Amino acid sequence: MSDRRVLVVEDDEDSALLLAETLGDHGYVVEVAHDGASALLKAAEFRPQVAVLDVGLPDMDGYQLAQRMRKLEHMPADLRLIALTGYGGDEELRRSRAAGFDVHLVKPILPDVLAKAILG
Repeated sequence: MSDRRVLVVEDDEDSALLLAETLGDHGYVVEVAHDGASALLKAAEFRPQVAVLDVGLPDMDGYQLAQRMRKLEHMPADLRLIALTGYGGDEELRRSRAAGFDVHLVKPILPDVLAKAILG
């Protein structure tokens, strides 16, 4: 089991719940947010070691959120950011790297693939 803190940011509540439950079953401590603004507030309090960010959020895209999360005070220096999106083309991969994501995953995501991405 792990005590690694993971923030899941997904606007689809069912998908967020499924991700959170799956990660919780693997021993991770999980918090969930459904938009960028609440994600920034939760990240500031929770200080996750890993954040799984949906790229298509209602108030800001995941690229903007990733950049803002990296700038928050007291965030772990080794914060691992995982992009979760329906798109895996060259442009999306380039944007993920430019925004500071460590990993770019395309939905639907298998639990083993996500677990490997979290561990690095």
